[in-house]
Amino acid sequence: MQITFNTPTPLQQCSYKGTRFLLKRDDLIHPDFSGNKARKLEYYLKSFPPNINTIVSYGSIQSNAMYSLAAFAKAKGLDFRYYANHIPKLLLENPQGNIEKVLEWGAKIIEGYENIEIAANELFIKEGLATKEAYVGVENLAKELIEQLDGKRYQIFLPSGTGTTALYLSKSLKLLGADNITVYTTACVGDSNYLIEQFRELERNSDYYPIILESSKRYHFGKLYKEFYQIWLELHKET
Repeated sequence: MQITFNTPTPLQQCSYKGTRFLLKRDDLIHPDFSGNKARKLEYYLKSFPPNINTIVSYGSIQSNAMYSLAAFAKAKGLDFRYYANHIPKLLLENPQGNIEKVLEWGAKIIEGYENIEIAANELFIKEGLATKEAYVGVENLAKELIEQLDGKRYQIFLPSGTGTTALYLSKSLKLLGADNITVYTTACVGDSNYLIEQFRELERNSDYYPIILESSKRYHFGKLYKEFYQIWLELHKET
């Protein structure tokens, strides 16, 4: 099955509590590959190894990366095996959210990272699609932004799990000479030290790193916080 990404994506003018900003609508790329997961998978659209019959990955049980990889495997006629460190019994008995769709597509979900095994004909992709191959799609994102922002000075913010997208966007913009654009991010998993460790696994040159905004409070990934939900309601109403 052919996968087609709808790029370049538009920039939408928005306003929230009097502050105007542009929103890059990468949610419009594809129904099953929205946002940065689509960018990270772009390399594999044209360069997928012919001898591979299974994709293997790991991470949180409601991961968006899990969802996108499962959709990619389904479209390509591949098997998909995913390892989660912990799977709540209630969720297995009553699947909902991302895991519901992934199981519907025939993915195999296994509990415990210690059980990870990879055969010769299987492609192993790190948690959150934190791979060097992800650079290809993120660089294309940078090229889109350079053209759309047309030399004007902008600050770009995006949240980080593994930090791959923020890192590669910052790096590619700098290598492409876009000195007018600065990339900011914040850690949604762990803290800034964790984020820098993730950066180092992909890029040793810290000159390419995005600027990390510190948070005074630690948050758990995937947990609904009342104050965030309230902001979302306000954003939804205003935009």
